[in-house]
Amino acid sequence: MNTQPVSPYQSTLENYHQARWCEPLLFEISEAGQRGIIPPPLEAGITESIGAPLQDVPSWMRRTSPPALPEVSQVHGLRHFLRLSQETLGAGLIADMGMATSTVKYNPPVNEQLVRSPKLNELHPLQDEETVQGILEILYRFEQILKAISGMSRFTFQPRGGSAAIYTNASIVQAWHRWRGEPWRNEIITTIFSHPSNAACPASAGFKIITLYPESDGYPSVEALRAVLSERTAGLFITNPDDTGIFNPKIDEFVHLVHEAGGLCVYDQANANGLLGIVRAADLGFDLCHFNLHKTFGTPHASGGPGAGASGVTEALAPFLPVPTVEFDGTRYFLDYDRPLSIGKVASFYGAVANVVRAYAWVMSLGAEGLRAVAETAVLNNNYLLARMLEIPSITAPFAEGKHRLEQVRYSLEKLTRETGLHSSDLARRAADFGAHFFLSHHPFVVPEPATIEPTESYSQADLDTHAAMFERLVKEAYTAPEEIQSAPHRAAIHLMPDPSYLEDPQRWAITWRAWLRKHGKNAQQSAMAENEASTKKTKEE
Repeated sequence: MNTQPVSPYQSTLENYHQARWCEPLLFEISEAGQRGIIPPPLEAGITESIGAPLQDVPSWMRRTSPPALPEVSQVHGLRHFLRLSQETLGAGLIADMGMATSTVKYNPPVNEQLVRSPKLNELHPLQDEETVQGILEILYRFEQILKAISGMSRFTFQPRGGSAAIYTNASIVQAWHRWRGEPWRNEIITTIFSHPSNAACPASAGFKIITLYPESDGYPSVEALRAVLSERTAGLFITNPDDTGIFNPKIDEFVHLVHEAGGLCVYDQANANGLLGIVRAADLGFDLCHFNLHKTFGTPHASGGPGAGASGVTEALAPFLPVPTVEFDGTRYFLDYDRPLSIGKVASFYGAVANVVRAYAWVMSLGAEGLRAVAETAVLNNNYLLARMLEIPSITAPFAEGKHRLEQVRYSLEKLTRETGLHSSDLARRAADFGAHFFLSHHPFVVPEPATIEPTESYSQADLDTHAAMFERLVKEAYTAPEEIQSAPHRAAIHLMPDPSYLEDPQRWAITWRAWLRKHGKNAQQSAMAENEASTKKTKEE
């Protein structure tokens, strides 16, 4: 944990400027014939020894032409990726100033050294079990750690993130009710401030979703829960504390009522930063839970992947876990595929192993007392920043007003918007000029004009003061120099934010360059380059 007394980034409120290259896409700098590496010619006899690897591949599965990959020289490829890295708000600033939701916290570089070792990165998941006893031991040992932290009986590391873990748990809930001969249980109850995946993933599994809204204290009433329970109730999927940082003190009563109705209870502990060593899912009566190793357990988000959503269950639900599970017979570790009630596989092989190793190293470096200190420090940091933020005019913390929060707070800038016409999203753009970032909220915006901040245990008091000073600056500008915010960001890598409207239109989604060209017309590339040039010219003129 960071005990540094003074943040070296306090001066960035005035002097920060992000690198800005206006870097084109790799395909746009491609030039036919360019090569980064020229492979040496095959030595005599090599072709004969390796044979013809494609001879058993059916002709209809073979390419008729080479893939249209970008062709760039080594120096141009290196420049391209270095420039992109300089346009990224990286760990140096995130760890010292920028705070966000999703537990953006310090990820120890020593863990990166561990996973880059050839002992790990040259392993293959299809190797014989006898040749990977070491990594299977780490998977097994880390499962025992998570069992102790959560009180659950078994874990799987197969899900590739939090949403995948929630989908895994939804599939287990579904399989459990069908196995018990109650397939009519098709309703999942969640809350509006729980992570949206708690609604989306069960819905993807075929469940009907019932969403509860909070009372003035920040969580739904017991009466609201009773009103939606029925013989169709399959389970409760809930984040607690939710994304407002408010812990539902009646959670044990919620669990009891759902169990009484015949449902299962699933605890979303993706952000367990304020709970480690303090609250255990099993002690509250939950049947399933999950952790995001790429949040709470000090492993990087990596721009959304590779994540690791560790899904845990009670003994009664253990037979339904994905295959394979990692077992130990006292002398050797092995993978168990013989699980007839299993929901099957939810991802290839047996998990994002590199993230499990990172998380294992993080926990082992802290120990049990250190994990509890993480939670206590995260809660302390959050409530210190809460006090500082509420000193700033026009910033409020709706629901449970006057009370402490756990590991995060969803603030509201509604008063500022009403008086200046500026939105929280406008201030978020301006924050980029100070090397910082803050998350708004998941939709819908139940908290109006939201700003969600989760300091974690990684920050010093000076860092928290710096972040509060930035918000003081933003609010002051909103009232005295609104044009500074309206035209922001000024010192960021990208001057104009991308248009997010395409996210609402599946017809415009494209996950590859070819798909983008196909969906947006044959002149799309030229149009995009022209727009980029025009934007660059306008920026230079300004």
